[in-house]
Amino acid sequence: MNITFSTLVTRFFVAYLAKERGLSTNTIAAYSDCMRLLVNFVCARFGVEPEKMTMDMITCELILEFLDQLEQKRENIATTRNQRLAAIKTFFHFLARNVPELMRLNERIQAIRPKKTAHNPPPTLTVDEVNALIAAPSTTDLLGVRDKALLQTLYNAGARVQEIADLTVDDIRFDTPASVTLTGKGGKRRTVPLWTETLELLRNYLAFRKETGIQSRQLFVNNRGNPMTRFGIGKRVAIHATTATGRCSSLQGRAVTPHVLRHTTALHLVEADNDITIIRDWLGHADMKTTSQYFEVSVERKRKALEKAPPPAASTQAEPPKWKQPALMRMLSNLSRKKHYVA
Repeated sequence: MNITFSTLVTRFFVAYLAKERGLSTNTIAAYSDCMRLLVNFVCARFGVEPEKMTMDMITCELILEFLDQLEQKRENIATTRNQRLAAIKTFFHFLARNVPELMRLNERIQAIRPKKTAHNPPPTLTVDEVNALIAAPSTTDLLGVRDKALLQTLYNAGARVQEIADLTVDDIRFDTPASVTLTGKGGKRRTVPLWTETLELLRNYLAFRKETGIQSRQLFVNNRGNPMTRFGIGKRVAIHATTATGRCSSLQGRAVTPHVLRHTTALHLVEADNDITIIRDWLGHADMKTTSQYFEVSVERKRKALEKAPPPAASTQAEPPKWKQPALMRMLSNLSRKKHYVA
């Protein structure tokens, strides 16, 4: 085989994923993460540098060992393992089209079955836990002011972490009706309304940032003025979740991530009796089934709450609604639909 491994990988990402399939940069980044892990695994196994790696080193058995290592050493859950397997299958499907000698290997790899996954409800936070998290950052310095605005925006928008990392100042509409425009999977854009509280935190952050001399069109930046990455955002969320345990003990030992906040936004929208199509548009879901899972979680939470409820004669204080009324959501959702999506 005359074509080198590095050449095949380059063609896969540039010619196939980007040009032929037109996948978004976020999706390509996910494929890249998988390929990086696979290359490191193969190089460690054969004791070679990446530029010396050849396709002859990769077998179906090696792929299975790689997948097992993801679970055992990296502690990836079955869902993550299956996502990595899907990326590998896409790569070998591409290889089989371009290198006939690899067709048999591709057939064997395509035959690898994904692991069964348990249908566990997505992890979410209560209103008290969210309030404790957002209250955790100190507002005496720029990083604390930024993180408070960051956490509030994550929760308000229900955004994916990469969508937040990609935000620019121009994506925020500060006049009425205040909103943020997010760029999601496939380059699709959607507009989500912002609460007055979120807008004030963002204004405060941008003013504080300007006083320190940071000038950037990117919305959330680090202390050097460079854009925050999704990994950096996740780290800040985890740090403040640990701090928040002092205010809310139920957060003790919880793994709080930006995606947990996204799940929480979805559930709280459901619990505020919003229409499912509004929630789907708010979160940027392509499939209504993804949105429907939160209705199942809501019913289960109500069932558990009912089991703990006092007798009918006792008085209980309901949790105050956090979200705007459905009519406003419907209006804003209709406005969002009028925007032209970027393909």
